[in-house]
Amino acid sequence: MPKSKSKFLIPAVGAAVVIAGSIAAYTYFKAPSGGSSDGLGSAKLVPSTALMATYITTDSQAWAKLQQFGTPEAQKLVAKGLENFNKQVFSDNNVSYEKDIKPWAGGVMIAVLPSNPVKPAQLKAPNAPINVQQESNILIVVGIKDKLSALNFANKLKSQKGVKFQESDYQGQKIIETTENGKPTYSVVLNNSHLVLAPEKQAVEKAIDTFKGESSFASKEGASSILKGVDVKNSLTQIYVPDYAGMVQQLAAGSPQAKQLPPQTLTQLKQIKSVVAGVGVDDAGVRVKAIANLDPQLNKFQYQSSPGNIVGQFPTGTFALISGNGISRGWETLVEESKNYPEMKQALEQVRGQLKFVNIDLDKDIFGWMNGEFAFGAIPSNQGVLASVGFGGALVFDTSDRKTAEATLTKLDTLAKTQQIEIANRNIGGKDVTEWQIPRQGALLAHGWLDQDTVFVALGGPVAEAISDRNNQSLDNSDTFKAVTGSLQKPNGGYFYLDMDKTKTVPLINSFISSDANTITILGSIRGLGFTATSPDKSTSELEMLLALKPTAK
Repeated sequence: MPKSKSKFLIPAVGAAVVIAGSIAAYTYFKAPSGGSSDGLGSAKLVPSTALMATYITTDSQAWAKLQQFGTPEAQKLVAKGLENFNKQVFSDNNVSYEKDIKPWAGGVMIAVLPSNPVKPAQLKAPNAPINVQQESNILIVVGIKDKLSALNFANKLKSQKGVKFQESDYQGQKIIETTENGKPTYSVVLNNSHLVLAPEKQAVEKAIDTFKGESSFASKEGASSILKGVDVKNSLTQIYVPDYAGMVQQLAAGSPQAKQLPPQTLTQLKQIKSVVAGVGVDDAGVRVKAIANLDPQLNKFQYQSSPGNIVGQFPTGTFALISGNGISRGWETLVEESKNYPEMKQALEQVRGQLKFVNIDLDKDIFGWMNGEFAFGAIPSNQGVLASVGFGGALVFDTSDRKTAEATLTKLDTLAKTQQIEIANRNIGGKDVTEWQIPRQGALLAHGWLDQDTVFVALGGPVAEAISDRNNQSLDNSDTFKAVTGSLQKPNGGYFYLDMDKTKTVPLINSFISSDANTITILGSIRGLGFTATSPDKSTSELEMLLALKPTAK
């Protein structure tokens, strides 16, 4: 990563670290030492116009929790990456984050303010483009937890070359303009405990206005309720979005490439009122939780929890799975919503028309009977038609309308015969299975009933055998599935599950994304990924994700 990009991405520890030292020296003898920042304390200095804010803890104990995970090779790779990053960002100033910044810097809040309008000078500039992109507006609030360390850091920075300082006054507060490599950054210390900095002077002035009494992000409607954050152990980051639709609108308006959002899209966005998310580390790995506050009047989706029994229909070798409940209800919601989107409605009508030519009703024959639990799983296999890709897939459905499901499968079998595909029946593990066979390659597709209410459709004969043979251990009893999903919230609407511990999973991923050696090393430290969602009521949706990591070998 180029040095200039590193400093731009991390202004608080790039060019802006110079400001911190200068101001620490200015404020040190002003008042007693302030405490380190927290999310709420920082939010009180952020203007209420902020679209969103992210709070990042600098608590070493929380970050140290990550050290209990990872293979020795992965830990060495991460340590080397951090060392290189430190050199790239701070080499010009001979600054070390661990020695010079970490001792005094408390938590960091990064707030996104509305884009600044295009400056008149930009419009009058010769050869200026017609569509000048509006400037992004970032405000950073850093807690000062140790003024003595900050003063020492400031004294060190005063000896650096190539950095210029200039002071100005705004409402009795001294703003420091620091210029490094021709790029200015503005900062101020407020309440003797917080360093506020931004690439635009106007953002710092607005923070001072907030400090002087104007409304803050903490008092903004929708923000006060989410600033308590999400309950995760060893919290690393908390993200706050008090007005989701408003944020998307303003960010879209600030992009010259973005088209004006249509009214239908705005209505969809307004279903989500606010969002709060947290990232933490516990004994299982890195956990992400998010809570979306919904408008119950606009929320059309009827959530229903999933029993979770469908997972038991898959073999333990399944390395990826998506499960849920009630596809038919989701389809009905999609059809209803399509009435507001002409292009979507037209596409649905085209699909309906094409299927009618082969005597299939899209709504009734395909989605109408999918009213129970369902799951799609990926299962390793290197036999027959699956030899070239290394895996196949299976769809399993619970249904209360077996008659319609059987009729649909019969129609599909008849359609396959017209394409010169041989239809054959065989018994697998006591189950009657219908196969679409290709000469010299075996079954392309197979379907059958696992019990009175459960039907499966499998890609590849070996996958059909793995699903039908009940002598195999089921996925829900495997150690990895329990480790990845066992701690996720229950009841829930279903799972997304990925087993990274399978010997074939990483090679399969590598074949699709061409991972380098370092990426493969990092992937080798991941046991699996689990994701789920639940909705305790119509006004709340909760998401949870676990990146299950392998513990460090002792």
